[in-house]
Amino acid sequence: MAIELINPEGLPKPDVYRQLSIATGSRLVFLAGQVARDAEGNQVGAGDFAAQVEQAYLNIGTALAEIGGSFDDVAKLTIYVVDWSEDKYPLLGEGVARAAAKLGVDPVKPITLLGVASLGEPDLMVEVEATAVLD
Repeated sequence: MAIELINPEGLPKPDVYRQLSIATGSRLVFLAGQVARDAEGNQVGAGDFAAQVEQAYLNIGTALAEIGGSFDDVAKLTIYVVDWSEDKYPLLGEGVARAAAKLGVDPVKPITLLGVASLGEPDLMVEVEATAVLD
């Protein structure tokens, strides 16, 4: 595998993400922000934050599978959440866990989580962009 995930000594060791990833593959992939839309562009999870997170993660897995990769090849995620507050943590975890179960992967990656005022469309609650490395 081209990605090694680490929580280095001297930094906090969170359960829900890793502090860094070491990428040794030869193909660097930058995936556009994924949202709660299915293959036909239909909205998934209207008003349901966990469902929107799940769909965004599943879309990342789908995109990477198309080029011979998987979610396991993700080196870093950036998650944009409309009106972020700590009470959304359990729902974020729920959506990630459901997607991970469907994809059959460990979803724990280095992440940056950003609260934003809005996204490109008013019904979107979350957008997830990914950087992956493939051999």
